[in-house]
Amino acid sequence: MKSATTELLIFPCNGNALEALDCLGDVHRFVGFIDDAPEKQGIDRHGHRVLHRAKLAELPDARVLAVPGGPRSYRLRKEAIRGLGIADERFATIVHSSARISPLARVGHNVLIMAGVVVTSDALIGNHVCVLPNSVVHHGAVIGDWTLIGANVTIAGNVVIGENCYVASGSSVMNDVQVGSEAMIGLGSNVIRDVLAGSTVAGNPARVLR
Repeated sequence: MKSATTELLIFPCNGNALEALDCLGDVHRFVGFIDDAPEKQGIDRHGHRVLHRAKLAELPDARVLAVPGGPRSYRLRKEAIRGLGIADERFATIVHSSARISPLARVGHNVLIMAGVVVTSDALIGNHVCVLPNSVVHHGAVIGDWTLIGANVTIAGNVVIGENCYVASGSSVMNDVQVGSEAMIGLGSNVIRDVLAGSTVAGNPARVLR
């Protein structure tokens, strides 16, 4: 087996980063996590190194996967990733070997696509996007930059998800629906109509919470 030759740093040390380790193939050799929290730095409970961000400069040839954010902090993802101060070409895109990406689909940089994900023809996955296991992005759909897609999510044909959104696990978004930037779709929601930018919707059918 050919050994991985490209060093990889993952930022920060969070749940998404731990799951990213399961997605690595033969191309990248994991060096450690980058995290600003002093209490996390050192060796984590799994034996992985957690390093100060100064390591980004010390290892200039290492690629970087940046996967910050969750339901409470997703709107801060852009600021956190840009704060690393690295060039776009240094970011890695990691796709689990069991994911199925159509050759007609387009996938940006700093993208993490986990096990069992399907991205079909003519779909567009923007930059700085995470797609968790077993989600499906159908034909003509667009996932905007900085967005997080949970597990077991179905994005139907020609849906547009704006920038910096959070689509929680188990949700479905119906064909042709438009979801505005910085919107949140709650756990297990069924979205059948457009979602305004900055709003939070949940339920079946999904309704505005705030």
